[in-house]
Amino acid sequence: MRRTASPLSLILLGLGTFLLVLAPMLAWYVEPRAAVNPIDIDTTAVYKGTGSVFDTEKIETVPDRTITVTQRVRGNVAESEESGNAVWDVITTVDTDKSLPAADPYDALDYVPHRWVMDRKTTRPVHCCEEKPYIEGEAYLKFPFDVQKRDYRWWDNTLGGTITMSYRGTKKIQGYTGYRFTGSVPATRTGTRLVPGRLVDVDASQVLAEEWYSNHGVELVVDQATGRVLYAQTGPRRTLRAPGGEKDEAVLLDSEKIAFTTETQKEAVSQAEDDSGRLRLVGQTLPIGAGVVGFVLAAVGGALVVRGRRDPGSPELSQPPLTM
Repeated sequence: MRRTASPLSLILLGLGTFLLVLAPMLAWYVEPRAAVNPIDIDTTAVYKGTGSVFDTEKIETVPDRTITVTQRVRGNVAESEESGNAVWDVITTVDTDKSLPAADPYDALDYVPHRWVMDRKTTRPVHCCEEKPYIEGEAYLKFPFDVQKRDYRWWDNTLGGTITMSYRGTKKIQGYTGYRFTGSVPATRTGTRLVPGRLVDVDASQVLAEEWYSNHGVELVVDQATGRVLYAQTGPRRTLRAPGGEKDEAVLLDSEKIAFTTETQKEAVSQAEDDSGRLRLVGQTLPIGAGVVGFVLAAVGGALVVRGRRDPGSPELSQPPLTM
């Protein structure tokens, strides 16, 4: 008896085979290409805390002031497309209630513009495109994709160098679980500043005082899939010393804790949920679903092909039965 495959069996077999091929392509080809840093980023993070700041009108350090740090990050799309990297322009301002709201960011207690250029896939710094300063390390503003449970070298822009951020387990931010990292900065000389001699207990009208920086503690909670920072906390201390001095003579800024506001936390968590959800969709959900459905369809289609169906027009069916 001759058997032929039905069109349905061939369709099921073909579709199942296609899905079986598609599944690993989604996981190994599409997902890695989806995990890239954006070039059109436009985001603002706000930190708040209390501490001591130097009042330029009173010419003295005043305690218990509300401190607001605003960090605006904008992607330079044109230069990013030209270089093939992510070119981000960053402006960080430090304000007290006295300088907020500021019509001009230059009125802030501190105003720091800089540019970070990174590899879109690895997040490693790339030294091109008028990068300033010369940023090093493995992470700054965000961690790489697929964060691991290990130490990372994080760029501290105030220090002008990297610090070690050590993995400390997980922590929930606004109900969302992220990886927690901590680090600190010992007192380090970061530069010089021309100031009145009396500020640093020197008998001179002007003196090139030494600027020193330390940090009581840095804490970062990041999304494991995307490397996005969900929560950031810092404890900066910036002081002045006399040339060659061994003790702080004037405090410019000192706070035990300046951290993401609740609004910034919620926005970061929302973005992390969306971005990690998309990565999970193309890297896990769709490949697994395509693999399972593809296997079932291919198995059913293959079984139907093997089984076949009777062809009513075949010569075998038209032959008369044998009789004795």
